[in-house]
Amino acid sequence: MGDELACDFYFGDRVESEIKKLDYNSLKGFKKELKNASILNTSFSWQKGAWSLIFSKYKYYIITGEPYYISNWVLIILGNILGKKVVPWSHGIKGDNSRMEWFEKLFFKLCPLILLYGNHSRNIMIKKGFDPNKLICIYNSLNHDEQVIIRKTLKSSTIYSNYFKNNFPTLIYIGRIQKSKKLENLVDCLFNLNKSGNNCNLVFIGKDLGDNNVLKLAKKLNILKQIWFYGPCYEEQRIGELIFNANVCVSPGPVGLTALHSLTYGTPVISNNNFNSQMPEYEVIIPNKTGDFYQENNQDDLLEKIMPWLNLNTEIRDKTRIKCYNVIDENWNPRSQMLTLKEIFLHEEN
Repeated sequence: MGDELACDFYFGDRVESEIKKLDYNSLKGFKKELKNASILNTSFSWQKGAWSLIFSKYKYYIITGEPYYISNWVLIILGNILGKKVVPWSHGIKGDNSRMEWFEKLFFKLCPLILLYGNHSRNIMIKKGFDPNKLICIYNSLNHDEQVIIRKTLKSSTIYSNYFKNNFPTLIYIGRIQKSKKLENLVDCLFNLNKSGNNCNLVFIGKDLGDNNVLKLAKKLNILKQIWFYGPCYEEQRIGELIFNANVCVSPGPVGLTALHSLTYGTPVISNNNFNSQMPEYEVIIPNKTGDFYQENNQDDLLEKIMPWLNLNTEIRDKTRIKCYNVIDENWNPRSQMLTLKEIFLHEEN
């Protein structure tokens, strides 16, 4: 294998959310698309053609760490019999006391190693009796190399003062506009901030999935003039400018990749403190350094957590940027993930 990982890729044909498919032609090593099929209208699925790959030339298999794909169980069990390592890349057990936790625990106990998105689930699984040496944090990432190049070009601009015709601090959210993100709470916060004399603007970057009342509430509260519904944006240079020039990013619901995107361009993030229902990316938020957590569903506390970030002086704001950059540059990027994979698989080869 030398000092590189030679990989082949197999993808399921669909997911249960609105995510654009990768252009397979752009991926070296792409082999085949596998059909995902639901089992008798249950929450269980089968990935056709997956299990038979265990008889192929591969020694190691990295799979989506989803216990509800029964074909994953077959792969892991056959792998254990044949002396091949089938490793799930997974959210793990999040500690939400699911009635199916016993099922998830059994699945992960069969695995020789488990790649986890974050330390929260790792710590929970250790407490539940899993071997720490088999739980490896690999985190998550965006297109870090491109973003760092863009980041070096960014500087303060008049993008918001030009649009809003004021110099108020700006709150930002980037991601899909959907019910689960509780963005109505953010609109309500904007209204109350302005009402109390702490005037702010708010920017939403992302596609509206239409399952929420964000726009309706903004109209009802008569604050549309201070909200910019930017819409979807796939131009990274523009995204970088929008995030860099905002004061703070707020995601009242689970934060996900929004946190990585925001910190990459130096803007702190606020999200809720219900870590058992959070996405693993919440771990990049370090209170009073790269953002903060508010008490879930407590609007007063959300307002209180937003306030300190609105008018930082230039020196503190620049120091905050560096703290945000450092968190992403250390672990939450593809280079760090590749080093982890090489350490696991190339080390075994040697």
